[in-house]
Amino acid sequence: MKLSGLRNLRPPKLGILSGMRVTFTTMLRTWAFNLSGGKVGLRSTVNYPKIKEMPVPRARGVIALEQDACTVCMLCARSCPDWCIYIEGHKEIKPPSRPGGRPRARATLDRFDIDYALCMYCGICVEVCPFDALFWTPEYEYSEYDMGPMMHDMDRLQDWMKTVPEGLGAQS
Repeated sequence: MKLSGLRNLRPPKLGILSGMRVTFTTMLRTWAFNLSGGKVGLRSTVNYPKIKEMPVPRARGVIALEQDACTVCMLCARSCPDWCIYIEGHKEIKPPSRPGGRPRARATLDRFDIDYALCMYCGICVEVCPFDALFWTPEYEYSEYDMGPMMHDMDRLQDWMKTVPEGLGAQS
């Protein structure tokens, strides 16, 4: 065995000391940032419950539902790899829109639930919807202590439409 390879090895204490130096300088910079009120050039980690960052408008948070646009075609539920979307609907006969016309059958949404405990936020359901009934919202504060409340019904999903950025939702 050659001894030339052993010369390149460093004693273990030097590696630990260099790692501690990096940690200590980062800690000092973070303290300086926090004490200066954010005026020093290094950005620190956000103290989340007290300070909330505003995500970018196209961020993937929660999925919102526009109930009037949904035609119960079930493309979103069939394309979901996690099977976390539950849809139920029925057909209603609508009166003719003009005199002499025939009555139309229209699908009506009875149930639209998304189980966010199962959802992996892939976005396939939003992309596959042909009627633009599903939208991403940048809202990210919807965690729960139990698994049960992670099932959002269609009324709660409709409430998320208020947080869809302007120009992306059906309200534009």
